[in-house]
Amino acid sequence: MEIIIPTINLASIYPEIVVTIFAIIVLLLHAFTPHHSTSYKGGAGKGGDHLGYISFIGVAYATFLVFTQEGGTEYSFNGLWILDNYSRFFRLIFLLGTGLTILISVKYVKDEGINHGEYYSLILFATVGMMIMGGGADLITIFLGLELMSISLYVLAGYTRNRLTSNESSLKYFLLGSFATGFLLYGIALLYGATGTTNLKGISGFIAEANFGNPILIMGMVLLVVGFGFKIASVPFHMWTPDVYEGAPSPITAFMSAGPKAAAFAAFARVFFEGLPSLQGVWVDLIWVLAVLTMTVGNVIALVQNNVKRMLAYSSIAHAGYVLVAFVSANELGIGGILYYMLAYTFMNIGAFGIIIVVGGKGEKKVNVDDYTGLAYRHPVAAATMSLFLFSLAGIPPTAGFMGKFYIFSAAIKSGYIGLAIIGVINSVVSVYYYLRITVAMYMKEPEPALSDAELRPNLVFSTAMIIAMIIAAYGVLRMGILPSDYIALAQQSYLSF
Repeated sequence: MEIIIPTINLASIYPEIVVTIFAIIVLLLHAFTPHHSTSYKGGAGKGGDHLGYISFIGVAYATFLVFTQEGGTEYSFNGLWILDNYSRFFRLIFLLGTGLTILISVKYVKDEGINHGEYYSLILFATVGMMIMGGGADLITIFLGLELMSISLYVLAGYTRNRLTSNESSLKYFLLGSFATGFLLYGIALLYGATGTTNLKGISGFIAEANFGNPILIMGMVLLVVGFGFKIASVPFHMWTPDVYEGAPSPITAFMSAGPKAAAFAAFARVFFEGLPSLQGVWVDLIWVLAVLTMTVGNVIALVQNNVKRMLAYSSIAHAGYVLVAFVSANELGIGGILYYMLAYTFMNIGAFGIIIVVGGKGEKKVNVDDYTGLAYRHPVAAATMSLFLFSLAGIPPTAGFMGKFYIFSAAIKSGYIGLAIIGVINSVVSVYYYLRITVAMYMKEPEPALSDAELRPNLVFSTAMIIAMIIAAYGVLRMGILPSDYIALAQQSYLSF
């Protein structure tokens, strides 16, 4: 029997190693130091914020390592892992989302009595799973990353276990996520049965040489669309999203809406553009339908939501539809648009959830649109910051959201999908209504005159970590909207990886 010794290149996975080590360190620090957190019954934590800051240092160091890695494309571990500009760009998105999530979590976990090492450790392990998905060159590698990410998120969604809605969100996410994983795994099995390999380059080469009309191959491809469709929350695989987003702790909702969604798109695009390019004539029509349904359903249902977290859940579904428009385009602008938009979405969505956390207060009691009434009178800076993020989500210039949508719709027009671009623009216009509902409540509705001054001006506490996160997010939204050329150039360089 021939023994194959894999080509091991640890330098290509240094960022993943660093994040893993810090996840273990945070876990052990909590276990072997005097308990500084409270029980799960609530109450303010008595300990310091060192677990969160140590986690943030690990993320920052991993980000530094990503920047120091040389350019070019390099395969390692016998073709299971690829280091290229595409995976580097998505690594930065994952680490950015994780860093911002940690910062907006520091005060939240103390207020909610969940200031435990497991919380930050699970976030870091989920990030490792996302990074594996972004760098996987084999379906098995991508699946392992997906499972590591998903299992961590199942626990995090129900981390405030004293709240029934959090328990419900965790259980729903686990059951539906496991069901969707079965579709994905069965699709991988069918592709392996049809091609004899799980390596993306091997699959692409086999299909190019053989008869790609094999029904087993087509069925495997469809099952992959179902599996990835669940992870990106596309219609009709979106059923879990509103309940999970509403019930999960707000920092985790922000985290799930950015990093894991970007990881799913990273793997989705690599599998289809690098592994199944010969089947593009088949899957592009399917993705076209999904894009239209996802944009339309997400925006229409968001119009009638009064809970801000549920509203942003359906908004997240709609934004997945916009990214699918770039997916359908399947050109340089389209692939670059996916990367650019996911980076912009990370800034604006986590920023919006940061304000939601502050306004919601302990126990997340103020999460309805009416709770934002008169916020501009009470806290003008918080209202202005929230408006910036909402304008970006709506695609109003000069924000990152506008440039992202312009980039995506331009890609669709360039590929000849003018009708799809028109549908996308119409949906974007529709979305302005429910985003502006919050802005109108903040600026154009007066607080009830019967309220006392203390009630008119409740004490919104912005921790130092939250302020840093909001500054980073606001800067990213404005920088990518006003001076987008550098980010567009990086996104287009990532396209060359294919």
